[in-house]
Amino acid sequence: MGLDLRNAPVCAALLMVCVWSDAGHAALPDEIQVYVDDIHEPGRYGLELHVNTTPDGISAPEYPGEVVAAGGTRITPEFAYGLPDDLEAGAYLPLVHESNGDDRATGIKLRLKWVPVKQADEGPGIFAGLNGELSQVRYQFESERRGFELRPIIGWRNPQWLVAANPVLDFALQGPQRHEAPDFAPCLKIARNVGPGIAAGVEYYTLLGTINDVRPWSQTQETLYGAIDIDRAPWNVNLGIGRGLTNITDRWTIKMIIEIPLGR
Repeated sequence: MGLDLRNAPVCAALLMVCVWSDAGHAALPDEIQVYVDDIHEPGRYGLELHVNTTPDGISAPEYPGEVVAAGGTRITPEFAYGLPDDLEAGAYLPLVHESNGDDRATGIKLRLKWVPVKQADEGPGIFAGLNGELSQVRYQFESERRGFELRPIIGWRNPQWLVAANPVLDFALQGPQRHEAPDFAPCLKIARNVGPGIAAGVEYYTLLGTINDVRPWSQTQETLYGAIDIDRAPWNVNLGIGRGLTNITDRWTIKMIIEIPLGR
């Protein structure tokens, strides 16, 4: 499918938000996912439940009052609605069960996903799009509180393989870091079909520093996941176990994403 120039204002609006804002650091691991080309049809509702936990992670807070991921569990319902012109709107409501037993609602995140380039049905091909996410989160979970994430979506698939990358840029809309360049957090997914409705592969997530000041390896966050995707339509499940590769990365994280079918 070719690029429809009628959607160009959507892309321009997302990019303008980035030009008018400065960078920040998003620390709440409520959604651990590489975006691909899936999108709801116009008028269709969707619900994904993101659940992840960190049995072994960094326990020292980066700033006073921060709730660390170590020992905690995040449960995040993500509601979606398909719009015309290759668009999808979504909303997240992250919840956190802390290691001390406290339960907290962390804030709200709103997103708009645009996938104008799609592969031909059942054949090999590329896909591409853009996702913009506006967040308002409590200080205990993200120091800058209000932020914007710009997530390009680039990928290729054929009947056996899927390769997708999201070179994510995280911007702060308030706080001291709003005067800095955006954080650069690329992620990658490679998966192969191993049976009917089952794909296995790896997912890789990084936080490299700001876009204009990439840190040395030892000062970056690097996590490699072994992941499996199970498609039992209308239900879909993504399961992964992640291993941190540097000393400033949570050592072990377990994640699950369940797509729950909803009617119109």
